[in-house]
Amino acid sequence: MLKIAPSVLSADFGGLAEAVGEVAAEADWLHIDVMDGHFVPNLTIGPPVVASLRRHTGLFFDCHLMMTDPGAYLEAFRRAGADGCTVHVEVGNTATLLDQAKALGLRAGLAINPETPYEAIDPHLAQADLILCMTVHPGFGGQSFMDEVLPKIARTRQELDRRGLAAELEVDGGIDERTAPLVVGAGARVLVAGSAVFGAERPWEAARRIRLAGEKALPGAPVDL
Repeated sequence: MLKIAPSVLSADFGGLAEAVGEVAAEADWLHIDVMDGHFVPNLTIGPPVVASLRRHTGLFFDCHLMMTDPGAYLEAFRRAGADGCTVHVEVGNTATLLDQAKALGLRAGLAINPETPYEAIDPHLAQADLILCMTVHPGFGGQSFMDEVLPKIARTRQELDRRGLAAELEVDGGIDERTAPLVVGAGARVLVAGSAVFGAERPWEAARRIRLAGEKALPGAPVDL
């Protein structure tokens, strides 16, 4: 029921394929942060790097497009090997972007920043394959988890369940062994972890510990006595 998606933003870009290989056995997805230096104040990677990584792993590529104009690049990311692409509700044109991603055969995700109210994504819950609640301000890795986002995660889970919708609920930002139970308890089922995984001496063990911590908060999980 729980997926772990290590974020390569915190990996060693000088040995990216090797870094991914270290966590592959403990990862369900690979989270790839794409930043354009405009929507967020940072630049990261594009389709050529995604294509290079695709030659080294069969993991599901969860591409998070922190871009002002993601629609211009969806096809390029699909050709490069992306399995899913997530766009931000804040850039607008949401319904068209989600339709465009789906028409390309991508899983269509919708992200929401910490300060953006839940109401911004509500009209699109049935259209999206994934909802990504940011628990830090997008742009840089290693930020501290924002507890104030937990009510938004819980409300999103409540609405997905109430409407019988199948969209997966993902969180990204400050996820580690402490915060994993908090977000899972609020309803998240896909956990993106960057520095907590790739900053560890044994990244695969760090990913496993985060999974185990999160699983303890799943409904019906055994209670430690």
